[in-house]
Amino acid sequence: MYLEKLFNLKDKVVAVIGGGGYLCSEMASSFAHAGCSVAIIDIRLEKAKKIEIGINKKGFKNTLSLSLDVGKKNQHEKVLNSILNKFGCLDVVINGAGINGSTSFLDITENEWNEIMDSQIKGTFFGCQVYGEYMVSKGSGNIINISSASAGPPLSKAFTYSAAKAAIKNLTQNLAREWAPKGVRVNSIRPGFFPTEWNLKNFIDEDRKSAILNHTAMRRFGIPSELTGAILWLASDSASFVTGSEITVDGGFSCMTI
Repeated sequence: MYLEKLFNLKDKVVAVIGGGGYLCSEMASSFAHAGCSVAIIDIRLEKAKKIEIGINKKGFKNTLSLSLDVGKKNQHEKVLNSILNKFGCLDVVINGAGINGSTSFLDITENEWNEIMDSQIKGTFFGCQVYGEYMVSKGSGNIINISSASAGPPLSKAFTYSAAKAAIKNLTQNLAREWAPKGVRVNSIRPGFFPTEWNLKNFIDEDRKSAILNHTAMRRFGIPSELTGAILWLASDSASFVTGSEITVDGGFSCMTI
C-alpha cells in the first residue's frame, strides 16, 4: 500500500507523443499498466493504432490513437482538443517524437537539418507551448521531454540531432523555472544507448559498438523497459519537488572516463 500510494498514477491522463516508436511505445504501455488513460500519438497513425491494439489486448481499454506532425502547431491544438473531448483533462505529456541522421557534417543539406530540427526541438517547443498553456491555465501538469546522451558532450556522427537535444535540455530548464510557481513541472530523461534496428544499420558498426560498450560501465545496451521506472516516477506525485532535472538512464555511460 505504501508504494502504491507513493507512485500512484491511477486515472491520470497521459499523452505520449512519438508513441508508435521504439522507446515511447514502451512508455505508453507502462502508463496503461499503471492505470492511466493514454493517448498514443504518432505522425503515422497506423503505428499508433498498432501499439493501441497491443495495449487493448492486455486488458487496458482507456486509450486513444491520434496522428500528429509535431512540427505543426495547429495539429498539436487539434490533438489537445481530441484528448480533452475523450478524457476530459490532460495531466502528463511525453514529448518523445524525433528523427536522427548520420550524414557527415559537410554533406548535411538544409532540408535534412530542417527535418531533424523540426522533429526534435521544434516539435518539443510546440508540445510544451500548446499542452503547457493548458496546464498552466488549470494550475497543474507534468511535461517530460526526451534529452539524450548526445545533449552534451555531443556524440560523433549525430551533428543535427546533438544540437537539437542540447536545445531540448535548455528549453526544459527554462520552462521549469518559468512554470514552477504555476504548478507545472518540466523535466527530461537522458537515455544512453537503446539502439533500434535503424541505429544498428546506420550508426553502430562493430567498431562503434565496441567503443560504446567500452564506455558504458554496464557493458551492454539498454532495453526500453529500463526507462519505465524513471518515467513513472517523474510522472507521479512522488517527484513533486523535481523540476528542471535531466534524469540519466545510461548504464553508466556518462560516468566513464578511463
